[in-house]
Amino acid sequence: MISSHSKTKFSYRLPVICAPMFIVSNYKTVIEQCLSGVIGTFPSLNARPEGTLTEWCSKIEESCQQEKQNNPDAIISPYGVNLILDPSNTRLEHDIKVISNHKVPLVITSLRAPKEVVHEVHSWGGLVFHDAISKRHAEKAAEAGADGIILVCSGSGGHCGSLNPFAFVAETRQWYDGIIVLAGSISSGRDVLAAKILGADFSYMGTRFIATQDTVAPQDYKEQIVSSGTADVILSSYFTGIPANYLRKSIELAGLDPNNMPKVPQDFGFSKIADEKDGKNKSADKKAWKDVWSAGHGTAAVNDIPTVSELVDNLCRQYEESKTLIAGL
Repeated sequence: MISSHSKTKFSYRLPVICAPMFIVSNYKTVIEQCLSGVIGTFPSLNARPEGTLTEWCSKIEESCQQEKQNNPDAIISPYGVNLILDPSNTRLEHDIKVISNHKVPLVITSLRAPKEVVHEVHSWGGLVFHDAISKRHAEKAAEAGADGIILVCSGSGGHCGSLNPFAFVAETRQWYDGIIVLAGSISSGRDVLAAKILGADFSYMGTRFIATQDTVAPQDYKEQIVSSGTADVILSSYFTGIPANYLRKSIELAGLDPNNMPKVPQDFGFSKIADEKDGKNKSADKKAWKDVWSAGHGTAAVNDIPTVSELVDNLCRQYEESKTLIAGL
């Protein structure tokens, strides 16, 4: 049995981590999430140019500190930053320095085992959670010293796995007693409770939070999520070379046939994302991170566009109602 060094002592109203989403997640969204009592996160690459990253961290910290002063009894959750460890991410060294300076409480790592950052994050008392889509990836994360493993299952928005959540959680719990975060089509408080019953410590929610008034996602993006069902989510590796779920309509608007996608993936690297907002990449081509929109199978359960605060209140209510329902079975 492999253990992480400790269970989290994070404060929260609901065991939910709002997933870091390219373009969609920014400091304003994260502030609303943290103040509402769920853990808010964003990808470091969303803060562009690179000097913006320290500004975002400062604004989140200042807003949370101010709210705590104004309302000492408030449950304010910590925030996290997602680091892409892929070699094509030319900003990685810079971004690690920034999150070190800010002592970010939670660091989420993706696309390579996090051994290179675990020791540094632990030096300031932070935790490292790592994405995994298979047992092999999960084992590598644990061996690298990650404090938690995010099990990215079938139906997740964006880059996703292919495993069933029942099977993946059960298999992981056989050898790992650290923090498990379950990702994939979690859209309601009932889903969050179900994840806890399965053996997960937290739920990872992305798609449900895109369709809120506090994100910078285009209104069309939000409305597509509300109007879409499972049949409107397309799995393709064309855009980034990695299997990911996208909204059918956004693919069609990009001039592609969702039922006949090209077999050869586009040339893709995370350095191109950084260049885009730095003003260096002015190509008119459709961008997977900008014009073709990610979403998971959880779109089927999204029917409105509330504020983040309203959404979290609803999730908490659903969670408690579901606990009562289970007690009566």
